[in-house]
Amino acid sequence: MAASDRMVLGPLVGSIDQGTSSSRFLVFNAKTAELLSHHQVEIQQKFPKEGWVEQDPNEILKSVLECVEKTCEKLQQLNIDITNIKAIGVSNQRETTVVWDKTTGEPLYNAIVWLDLRTQSTVERLLKRIPGNNKSFFKFRTGLPLSTYFSAVKLRWLLDNVEEIRKAVDEGRAMFGTVDSWLIWCLTGGKDGGVHCTDVTNASRTMLFNIHSLDWDPELCQFFDIPMEILPKVRSSSEIYGLMKICPSLKSGALTGVPISGCLGDQSAALVGQMCFQDGQAKNTYGTGCFLLCNTGQKSVFSDHGLLTTIAYKLGRDKPVCYALEGSVAIAGAVVRWLRDNLGILETSQEIEKLAAEAGTSYGCYFVPAFSGLYAPYWEPSARGIICGLTQFTNKNHIAFAALEAVCFQTREILDAMNKDCGIPLSQLQVDGGMTNNKVLMQLQSDILCIPVVKPSMPETTALGAAMAAGAAEGVGIWSLNPGDLTAVTCERFEPQINPEESEYRYARWKKAVMKSMDWETSEAPSNGDTSIFCSLPMGFFVMCSMVLLIGAKYVSGTHK
Repeated sequence: MAASDRMVLGPLVGSIDQGTSSSRFLVFNAKTAELLSHHQVEIQQKFPKEGWVEQDPNEILKSVLECVEKTCEKLQQLNIDITNIKAIGVSNQRETTVVWDKTTGEPLYNAIVWLDLRTQSTVERLLKRIPGNNKSFFKFRTGLPLSTYFSAVKLRWLLDNVEEIRKAVDEGRAMFGTVDSWLIWCLTGGKDGGVHCTDVTNASRTMLFNIHSLDWDPELCQFFDIPMEILPKVRSSSEIYGLMKICPSLKSGALTGVPISGCLGDQSAALVGQMCFQDGQAKNTYGTGCFLLCNTGQKSVFSDHGLLTTIAYKLGRDKPVCYALEGSVAIAGAVVRWLRDNLGILETSQEIEKLAAEAGTSYGCYFVPAFSGLYAPYWEPSARGIICGLTQFTNKNHIAFAALEAVCFQTREILDAMNKDCGIPLSQLQVDGGMTNNKVLMQLQSDILCIPVVKPSMPETTALGAAMAAGAAEGVGIWSLNPGDLTAVTCERFEPQINPEESEYRYARWKKAVMKSMDWETSEAPSNGDTSIFCSLPMGFFVMCSMVLLIGAKYVSGTHK
C-alpha cells in the first residue's frame, strides 16, 4: 500500500496488550482488522523467593507508555495520521494483583503475578473455615476453586503481610485492581481524577465476584475479609471508561483525549478476536501459560472435570453476558524462557524450534513443567517440575522437543476434560498466541490431539479482540462485530501426521510422568531450609547435575566428541 493511500485509511483503533512477559501497543484498521503497526517491550519478572513471582507496576506502566510512543512514531513514519486513532482497548494478564495509593499514585507493593505460589499457606488457612475443606465450596458463585491462582488470596496475603498496605486501607488511601484497573486508572489521570474500574471478565477471576449477579459479592468479601471500598467499579467489556490524559512519558502528547473503551482479560480478548461468538466455539492461546476457552453462550456451565467457569465477555452495558468453560495451564511459553534464562540451553526463545526439529523426537524423555504446581484439570499445588526418562543418549535437542511436547500434552488434558463436559468433541482447534509461530509445536499439537489445528495468518487475536471491543463501544461505533463485515481471515492448517495409536502411547507415558510430579512439596516441610535444602532447590539444579553426570559418563566411557 502506497504512503499516499495509507493517509486515508479511515478510523483506526489502538490496543494495549499487557502480558506476563511483555507489553505491546498495536494499531488496527477498524474496517479491515489489518494490523498497521506495533511495538513490544519485554518486562522483568522478579523471583525474590522460591515460588514467588512479582513485577513492578511502574515498570508495567512505563513499558505500555513506551509502546504507545514508539508505535505512534512508526505510524507517522508510514505517513499514517495518528489522529485517526479513535479508541483504545486494553487486554491484560489476569489475576495479577496490584494495590496502590490513590493520593500519591504509587504502588504500595510489587504486583503479585498470577503464577505466584506464596499464598499456599493462606489457601490452607482459608480451607479450614470451609465445611469439609472443600476447595469447590464457592464454585457455583464464582466458577472457581479456592487456589493460589486467583486475586482474592493474593490480596489477603498483602493485607496480612504488608504493613504499608494495611495502613493505607485504614486511612482510605488504598486501591486494588488487576493490571487492567491499574493501567486504566493511570492513563485516565491517575491521582488527578483517574477512573478506578475493571470489566466483568477480569472481575470474574478474583474470587470476589458473583458471576450471576455480575457484582462484587459481600459474603465473599466478608469471607476473605477484604474491604469492598478498595475494589474497582465493575463495567462491561465494551463502553467508554474515560479519556487518555497527557502523560509526561508521551513526548508527543500522543492520543490525548482518545477514549479507552474496551477492556477484556487476555483470554477473553483472544476468544473475541477469534470470532468465537457461537456456543461450542473454542480457542487455545499459547502465551506464558496456555488457555483453552469454549464459549457456552448465556448459560454458565459447571465442570465435573477440573475446568473453570468464567465470563467470556459482555460487549456493552445493555448486552447479555456470555460465559465460557476454561482450561488453564500455568506453564507454556514460560518453559521456553526457563530453558533460555535458567539452563542456557537456548540463546533465543526462537531457537527451540530449530533444536526440536533437529531431534525430531524426545527419545523417551518427558518434561512436566509444574513450576507453579499443576492447574487444570488437577489443581494440585504440591506438584513440581520434573524431567524423566533421561539416558546417556539424551541431549539438549531432546529436552527442547520434550518441552514443546509438554505444552501439547497439557493442552490434550484440558481438551479431553472439555470434551467430557460439553459432550460434543471438538473437530478442530483454533489457536493463537506467540508460540503458534513455531511450526514444530503446531504440528506436534495436531499429532497429539489427533485433530486439525487451525492458526489464523494474523496471530495477534488477543490485541484484536480488545480493539474490537473498543471500536464497537457505544459512543465510538466504528467497528462491526459481524464477521461478515471484515476481510476474510486466511488460516494455516496442520493435520495429524502420526497414527492415533502412537499418539495414545506417548500421551499415556506423559500421564505417568505427571503422576510422578505430584505430592513433591508438602506444607509440613521446614521453611528455613535446615533439613530440606534439596526440596527447596530449583529443579534446574538437579537437571544441570544430571547433565554434568551424563557428560562425565561419556568422557569415562570414551564416547565423547
